[in-house]
Amino acid sequence: MSQTLRDARRYEEGLETYIRPEDRPGFHLSARVGWMNDPNGFSYYMGQYHMFYQYHPYDSHWGPMHWGHAVSSDLLHWEYLPAALAPDRLYDRDGCFSGNAITLPDGRQMLMYTGIINEIGEGGKVLQVQTQNLAFGDGLDYEKYEGNPVLTEDDLPEGGSRYGFRDPKPWRAADGTYRALIANDREGHGGQMLLYRSDDAIHWAFDKVFAENHYRLGRMWECPDFFELDGRHVLLGSSQDMLPKGLEYQNGNGTFYLVGTYDEETETFTEESVHTVDYGIDFYAPQTVEAPDGRRIMVGWMQNWDTCNLHTESTPWFGQMSIPRELSLKDGILYQRPVRELDALRQNEVVVEDLVLRSEERELPGISGRMVDLEVEVSPEDPEALYRRFAIHIAKDDEFYTEVRFRRKESTLKIDRMYSGSRRAIIHQRKALVNHDDGTLKLRIILDRFSAEVFVGDGEKVMSVTIETDLSADRISFLADGNVKLNLRKYDLIP
Repeated sequence: MSQTLRDARRYEEGLETYIRPEDRPGFHLSARVGWMNDPNGFSYYMGQYHMFYQYHPYDSHWGPMHWGHAVSSDLLHWEYLPAALAPDRLYDRDGCFSGNAITLPDGRQMLMYTGIINEIGEGGKVLQVQTQNLAFGDGLDYEKYEGNPVLTEDDLPEGGSRYGFRDPKPWRAADGTYRALIANDREGHGGQMLLYRSDDAIHWAFDKVFAENHYRLGRMWECPDFFELDGRHVLLGSSQDMLPKGLEYQNGNGTFYLVGTYDEETETFTEESVHTVDYGIDFYAPQTVEAPDGRRIMVGWMQNWDTCNLHTESTPWFGQMSIPRELSLKDGILYQRPVRELDALRQNEVVVEDLVLRSEERELPGISGRMVDLEVEVSPEDPEALYRRFAIHIAKDDEFYTEVRFRRKESTLKIDRMYSGSRRAIIHQRKALVNHDDGTLKLRIILDRFSAEVFVGDGEKVMSVTIETDLSADRISFLADGNVKLNLRKYDLIP
C-alpha cells in the first residue's frame, strides 16, 4: 500500500468522528468526509453491494480524485470502508477518475478506472491526459496492475482525443471474453462511446465505435452504462453542455438514455429512442448493477456541476447519491421506482382519503417530517370544473419551503427551491411534461433530510433536488387553485 493511500485512510478515519449521523442523510450514501461525485464500481461482490465513488477526502470541494468505498446489504444502510484508490502512480498522479468493477472467474474483484496526468497546453491551459488502468482486490484492499496503463492514446481510433478518454464500463460476455465501453471526445463530432475487447480482462484492444453523438446531445459524452432490460438494450450516458429541447436536456451537464436493439453477433447497437434520465436539478453520472434477484438497479450522483462548488469551506462533507432505483422499460420509456427495500423503513402510517381542498392551503395532522415517504393522488373534485394548479410545500416553516407544483392545463410538473433558504443565484427550478388523466395525477415523494426525489405515476419520470433548509423546517402543506380531491399515504422513514 502506498503512503498516499495510507494517509488518505488515516485522514478519513479521523475526520469522520467529527460528523454526527444526524447531520447526514438517513439512508442516502454521502461522502465519508470531504467531497463526493460520480458513483464508481457499483457492483455486487461477496454477498454485498459495493459503491465506490469519486472522492477528495481532504476538502469538501473538488480536488485530486481518490476512490471512496462503502458496502451495503440492502442499498440503504451503508458501511464505510477505507478508501480503495489514491493518485499514487505516475500514470494517475493527478487523479483516479471514474470506472467500474467486475468479478473475475478466480474470485477477485477488478476495478477498471481512468488515470489522469495533467499537461500544460497552449496559453497555460491545464489539459488532462487520460488512460485506462486496472486494480485487483478482495473487496477491501486493491493492488494496481503492474502493467498499467492498459489503454492509452495509442489505442484510440482516428480523431479520438487523449484528453477526453474516460469512464470505462467493463463486462464479461457470454463466451467468457470481455468488453468495455469507454467515453471519448472526437474532434468535430462531439462525444462517442468506444467498444474494446479482451480475452483475459487485462490485455485490451479497440473494436469499434459503438455509439456517436454528432453534437445532437451536448458535446463530450461521459459515464457509459449498457445493459439489457425487458427485452431491449439501454445505453446510459451523461453529457456536457447540452442544449435544451423543449423540456428535455435542460441541465446543461445532464443525463440521457438510448433505448434500442443489440445484435450480439456483430456487436451493433441500433438506437430507437432517447430521453432524459432525471428531470430534476440534481442528478448526474448514473451507474447500474444487476441484483442477485435479477433487478436492474441504478444510482446517480445527486448534484449538478453548476452549483456544486458554492458551499462553504467549513462543510465537512459534500455530495450524496440518489435513492437506488429499480428500472423497467415500457414503450421505450425508462421507468424508475425506489428500491423495494425502502418499504422496510416505513413506520407510522397516516392515511387521508377523499379530502377536498377548495382554493386553499392546508397542513394535515400527522403529515410532516424530513425523512418521509409520501404518496399523493390528486384529482378534480368535479370533472366538470377542473382545477388549474396543485402544489405541495415540503421542508417548510414560516419562512422557507420547497415546492412541487402541477399545472393541469400545461401538463407540467415543476420543482422549485427558490424559497428554500438559498442565498446564492443557483439553479432553483426545473419542470417536466407529465401524463395525467384529466387532472388525476399520482406522485411519490421521498424526503431524506437534504433532498427530495419526486416519482411521477408509476415512475415514468423522476425529478431530484437537493435542499439545504434547516432541518427544523419539517412541515408539509397542500395548495390548490380550484377544487381538488386528495388521497394521501404518508410514512416516516426510520433507518
